[in-house]
Amino acid sequence: VQLQASGGGSVQAGDSLRLSCAASRRVFSSYVMGWFRQAPGKEREFVAGIRWSGSSTLYTDSVKGRFTISRNRAENTVYLQMNSLKPEDTALYICAGGSSLATMAYEYDRWGHGTLVTVSS
Repeated sequence: VQLQASGGGSVQAGDSLRLSCAASRRVFSSYVMGWFRQAPGKEREFVAGIRWSGSSTLYTDSVKGRFTISRNRAENTVYLQMNSLKPEDTALYICAGGSSLATMAYEYDRWGHGTLVTVSS
């Protein structure tokens, strides 16, 4: 499956953005889709993940209460709704697919190209 991310942009602190990640084909219920981000000079970090069945989600602590991950089965698309954005959220956001709902990048075996989010103060 190929993944295509979109929806990034430049916003002010406190604004919202919704990222999308479209899969090239139908995704099985057990599959996991996740979002990672990588800021300049920093390592890639897990942001959020969801099991395609919708039964489970996982977030990194820094985005809990601000970001929401969801999926649309009919469109084979996963979304990341980002509210109350902060300058420290600035990064390249990359969607990924795998079989385990986990925070480590090696658990994911499909990666999209990413979409850039820039938050200014």
